[in-house]
Amino acid sequence: MKSLTSSYAGISSLACLILYVMLVSSPNINIAFASSASASTEAEALLEWKSSFKTDTQNNLTSWTHSARANASPCNVWTGISCNTARSVNRINLTNSGIQGTLHEFPFLSFPNLEYVDLSLNKIFDAIPPQISSLSKLIYLDLSYNELSGKIPPEIGLLTNLEVLHLVGNQLNGSIPEEIGQLKYLYELALYTNNLEGSIPTSLGNLSNLNFLFLYENQLSGNIPPEMGNLHNLVELYLDTNYLTGPIPPTFGNFKELTVMSLCNNNLSGSIPLELGNLKSLVQLYICKNNLSGSIPASLGDLTNLTHLYLYQNELSGAIPKELGSLISLVDLELTMNNLTGSIPTSFGDLSNLEILYLRDNQFSGSIPEEIENLMKLTVLELRLEWNQLTSNISEDFGVYPHLQFIDLSHNNLYGEVSHTWGQCPHLATLRIAENNLTGSIPPEIGNAAQIHELDLSSNKLVGVIPKDFGRMTSLLKLVLNDNQLWGHIPSEFGSLTNLEYLDLSTNKINESIPSSIGDLFRLNYLNLSSNNLSHEIPFQLGKLVHLSQLDLSYNLLENRIPSELSNMQSLETLNLSHNNLSGLIPTTFDEMPGLLYVDISYNQLQGPIPNNKAFQDGTLDGNEGLCSNVVRRLQPCTNISKSSPKSASRKKKEHQPIHHNMQDGEIFSVLNFDGRKMYEEIIKATNGFDSMYCLGKGGSGSVYKAMLSSGDIVAVKKLHEILDADGVDVETSRKDFLNEVRALVEIRHRNIVKLLGYCSYPSHLFLVYEYLGKGSLSSLLSNEHEAKKIDWRYRVRIVKGVAHALSYMHHDCKPPIVHRDISSNNILLSDECEPCVSDFGTAKLLNPNSSNWTARAGTYGYVAPELAYTMKVTEKCDVYSFGVLALEVLMGKQVGDFISSFSHLSDSANILPKDVLDQRLPPPIPQVEDELIIIAGLAIEYRHSHPQSRPTMLKVSQVLSSQLAYCYKQQDITLEQLIN
Repeated sequence: MKSLTSSYAGISSLACLILYVMLVSSPNINIAFASSASASTEAEALLEWKSSFKTDTQNNLTSWTHSARANASPCNVWTGISCNTARSVNRINLTNSGIQGTLHEFPFLSFPNLEYVDLSLNKIFDAIPPQISSLSKLIYLDLSYNELSGKIPPEIGLLTNLEVLHLVGNQLNGSIPEEIGQLKYLYELALYTNNLEGSIPTSLGNLSNLNFLFLYENQLSGNIPPEMGNLHNLVELYLDTNYLTGPIPPTFGNFKELTVMSLCNNNLSGSIPLELGNLKSLVQLYICKNNLSGSIPASLGDLTNLTHLYLYQNELSGAIPKELGSLISLVDLELTMNNLTGSIPTSFGDLSNLEILYLRDNQFSGSIPEEIENLMKLTVLELRLEWNQLTSNISEDFGVYPHLQFIDLSHNNLYGEVSHTWGQCPHLATLRIAENNLTGSIPPEIGNAAQIHELDLSSNKLVGVIPKDFGRMTSLLKLVLNDNQLWGHIPSEFGSLTNLEYLDLSTNKINESIPSSIGDLFRLNYLNLSSNNLSHEIPFQLGKLVHLSQLDLSYNLLENRIPSELSNMQSLETLNLSHNNLSGLIPTTFDEMPGLLYVDISYNQLQGPIPNNKAFQDGTLDGNEGLCSNVVRRLQPCTNISKSSPKSASRKKKEHQPIHHNMQDGEIFSVLNFDGRKMYEEIIKATNGFDSMYCLGKGGSGSVYKAMLSSGDIVAVKKLHEILDADGVDVETSRKDFLNEVRALVEIRHRNIVKLLGYCSYPSHLFLVYEYLGKGSLSSLLSNEHEAKKIDWRYRVRIVKGVAHALSYMHHDCKPPIVHRDISSNNILLSDECEPCVSDFGTAKLLNPNSSNWTARAGTYGYVAPELAYTMKVTEKCDVYSFGVLALEVLMGKQVGDFISSFSHLSDSANILPKDVLDQRLPPPIPQVEDELIIIAGLAIEYRHSHPQSRPTMLKVSQVLSSQLAYCYKQQDITLEQLIN
């Protein structure tokens, strides 16, 4: 038995030996067998992951099928899948593949050889699972521009071979894990545009191979760790748009390879470290919009490769170091809004590549160095020096700039004459030298500046005549020459300026008549010829200015009648003909000017009845002894006027007909049959003469008080500013706001528009009385953590719908339409039942048909439509934009302006998920309400379209927000665009 056993043992040993030799001599046989099994397993794992995707996105990977798996390998056959030589998956690149699912079902353990993963630009949501640490060979990971939320798992620090980590453009929150500091091979870390908070971990200083660090557009706070100075290989550093505080670490001077440093939009303080001058490779340095103080270090002059230097909007002081003139590569230098003093260095003349120079809003003095003439590349070229204390002979300091497009030297102490060389700047579009000490005449050569759009030489000491050569400046949009000592006549050649929108020649010594050719400026929206010596009659051709919003001809020597053709100006809001020699009757055609808000015809020789127009009835009429009215009691009654027409008689039968009461020099107006005198006395008593203890809040135009009447009714009283206050609000502005608000509210009735109960116009008080809405403003409620939780999703949908219905009524049911112009959460009041009411109509505008409706700018920062940054043309689409911002604010529970980047990548509004925008203080909405929130979130993007005509009307918006349409949108395969149209 023993020998037999030994024989078997020998045979076994021999067989093993033979098998070993076979394997060694033919390795492909074994490897093929093993890899086939591995590939089959990986294919199964990928198919299982695909099955977890939302059904409509699985078809985007049509090559991933069971039939393809018959080849036993997904390598180079399945979309986005690559393998190593052993036919094991080592690369997955599915960027922009329409994947809609999570990473929880991703089979991390099935891919031991995975080195490269790119799943960017998909719709992967939920958290990053900690199991990602199983991909131990991973070198490249990109999960950017998805919908990932939650925290970055600390287990990511176990991916010790990782070289590139991109998690950009998600909704990740929490802090950056310290464990990222273990990724010693990492050379690119991009976490920007998320909601990351907390401080920057000191462990990042361990990433000695890091070349690129992008942490911008998050909510990071605390100090920048000095340990970051250990990143000696850093090439680009972006920490901007966070809440970082404290100083810039001097250790940043160690970044010898750095080309870009961006720290803007934080709360950094202290001085700019001298050590930044060591960054010899630096090309772009952005440290704007912080709280940095102290002087600009001269060491920055050593950065000879620098092309962009942004230090604006800080608290920097002292003089600009002459060493900055050594920055020979500099293209863009912006130092605005600091406390810089001293003179502009002559060394700036060495910045031969400079294209943009912003120096405004500082305290510079001295002269503009003549060396500035050397800056021949000055182009988009905004040499902005306004609001300083510069003294210089402007006629000697500026030459011909072949590329110059924009220059603003306003609000300085410049002297000398307007240089004829400005006319030789072929691309000059804007020239502003307002409020200086310029003398001499305007050179005719300036008419050669054929491309100029805006010329402002106002508030100087210019003399002589207005050159007729201005007639050649056919591109002019705005011409401002007021407050000088110009004489002579207005050139008839002005009639060639058919693109002109704004013309101000007021406060000069211009004489003779107003040329009839002014009537050819059909795009004009502002015309001010006041305080001159103009004589003869008002040309009837001015009636052709149908876009005109403001007309001021006051303080002249104009005579004869007011031409009836002026009533054709259906866009006119303000008319001032005061202090002239006008006579005769006021044309009855002024009755039909519903857009007119303010009229001053005082101190003329006018006679007869005033027009049946509220602007005239409330206007300034003093100094016309022959005027009469049966409505305005401060005028003598008209004894010989005909009986009211049927039209006016029927108007007086309207419900809520206004009642006027005399009260010494003031006038009480009541809507709901209150006794005017009693209301006035009760309000003064109930507020103890507008004592601050009754004040509910303050705004730009006035303060709101709570008053309880003797009847037990509570009203809200808005008291407007009556004198020039610390904010610069004057009587004129207050009265215009007052008249605007009364005019807008007296005739309209809507459940979502605040109800006006009455007003008082009295020498000592100017106030409006409204219904009291118990919950106050939407803005204050959303900013209060406790109160915001009480406004649940049903209430928030009601708020958005209510405001939409109110705006639809104003835009489409009121004749003429009303544009609010200041829709914001501050101006939405809520009842105890959370019913919204639009309030504060002080800046409202009545739109008129066949009019461009030009007006002064109004609105709240963050809500104003972008087109109002470059035009004064107001349309209902301005309200639509503001409503879009408001809708997002209601959903998010916070102001959109600070978080707008959260929406910048959401171009497909129809596929926005509620969690992208919803207020995290509230529990998730029920399905029915969620459907409506999806509609609101999607439409909000449409509301905010940069092109006004691409925004839907409020009528359409109001319809879309109905529950039936929301149901159809969910149940049917239709887009928002189809729903709107």
